[in-house]
Order: sequence, then structure tokens, then C-alpha cells
Amino acid sequence: MNKLQQGKEVIYAFIDSQNLNLSIRDQGWKLDFAKFRRYLSDKFKAKKAFLFLGYVSSNQKLYQYLKEAGYSIIFRPTINFRNNKIKGNIDAELVLHSMIQYENYSKAIIISNDGDFYCLIKHLRNKNKLHKVIISNKNNFSSLLKKFRKHMFYMNDLKQKLEMK
Repeated sequence: MNKLQQGKEVIYAFIDSQNLNLSIRDQGWKLDFAKFRRYLSDKFKAKKAFLFLGYVSSNQKLYQYLKEAGYSIIFRPTINFRNNKIKGNIDAELVLHSMIQYENYSKAIIISNDGDFYCLIKHLRNKNKLHKVIISNKNNFSSLLKKFRKHMFYMNDLKQKLEMK
């Protein structure tokens, strides 16, 4: 018998890491991912946190740090462009894994400012499985997500708690 059958609320977080990282940096600070994982656990009772990343072989130390911080990492192959830009769009992986894990959680937290997750967030809300939509910058997120304001939590005022020192 799993925990959902025992009536205990199980919360999983699904994190668009690139969106989160860039949005925080645009505000002039750097997120301490270890502090953020503890924050998700303490504030929102997130049992698991899935972090979606484009895989770059030279980032092994970062990946080890994130695993030790308590994240379950889901990698996406990346594409290297001629201008030295690397692209690893994780949207499909985040949606897919939130559905793969669907029976294992009672509520989900989606962490992204990206309107591409509108259909996922709407589905979770309609099935009463949406806990929160965490927006890293309340001044810059997709207008498609405004429909879920009741579920939104903004990170703008968390610099003192979550900044990398």
C-alpha cells in the first residue's frame, strides 16, 4: 500500500531549472540550489524534487552537487549550435515525468515562469493535484499563467534566504 492509499499527502516538485536559474540571475542574484531544496521541503513539504536539465558532460561537479542537495535529476540531451550556444529544452520531459509520477503524488508543485506548462498546470488543477505554481519573478512570467494566481507563489523576496553566498 503506497502513501497515497494511506491518506497521507505526498507533494512532488517539478522544476524547470534553466527557467528558474536565468530568471533569478536576471534579478541580480544567484540561487543556492541546496538551500532551495531545503526550502521546498520545509515550506511546501515537497517529498521529492525533480530537476530538469540539459545534459552537458563538463558539468559533472554541478550534477553531483545537485544530487547531494536532494534532487532527482532528469537530463535532456542538448544541441550545440555554431554560435557556441547550447540548447536543452526540457518542457516535454517535465510534462512527461509529472505524468509518469502521477500516481505517486497527491499534489504537484510546478516551478517555472513558462506558459508552455499551461496545459499541465490546468490539468493538475482540474484533477485537484495542483499544490503551487512557483514563479521566480512576479514581474516577468507568461500571461497564460495568470489564470492560476490562486496557486501562485513568488520568489522575488527570497534573496536573503536563498542566495548563493
